[in-house]
Amino acid sequence: MMRKVLCTLCVCTLLSGCSLLERQYVTVEPHSGKFWESEAAGTLRAENYQDIVNDILLLIAQRRETATLRLYHFDDDVTLSDRLEQATMEIQQQTPLGSYAVSYIASVSQAQRGYHEIKLQIGYRRTAEEIQAIVNATSTEALYTLLRNALDRNQEELAVRIGYWGASGEARVQEAKARLREEEGLSDFPDWPEAFYYPEQGTVGLVEFRLAPRPVPGDTGGGEAPPA
Repeated sequence: MMRKVLCTLCVCTLLSGCSLLERQYVTVEPHSGKFWESEAAGTLRAENYQDIVNDILLLIAQRRETATLRLYHFDDDVTLSDRLEQATMEIQQQTPLGSYAVSYIASVSQAQRGYHEIKLQIGYRRTAEEIQAIVNATSTEALYTLLRNALDRNQEELAVRIGYWGASGEARVQEAKARLREEEGLSDFPDWPEAFYYPEQGTVGLVEFRLAPRPVPGDTGGGEAPPA
């Protein structure tokens, strides 16, 4: 399964259906008629579960802290509440960008004539700059080059969204790290640079590398944990 959200004017978002095992790619333009209410600036619309997931991922890619959703065709308040909760949990626990960037998603629902209006509040554990700095790679083959470039630019961290993880994804990460350590004369520090995987469960879609602090002979080689 591949899941990615490109934080650009054209956002490529992997949508979730009702089943967490079925994924597909679509292209989403930030102001397309399908997702934004034409008469309500800043208000998105959703007609099914898949739309809800996509809308929220779109907001996260833009690091929007508040937004309004209009949900259509959800006549049962209990069903609506369950589906909204399912969608927000999936985004935080099962999607690369959500698990990397989001600390919480809160919502308040109010029934209107013909739709439900949802007020969303999204809390982040990443800055807008960190989200915008995510690098997109088609596969783990690019990791060494990206790490090398990041270190040469004195970056303290690097986040890479992986299009195709594959069965050897983690091994590729270790190979890229080992090659970098060898070049830098730091082969005695197997944990540098630290790597964190998102989401933590299931297929990895994003890898975060911590390049600082950079170890030197005599140090322990330890690094910081990712923000809670």
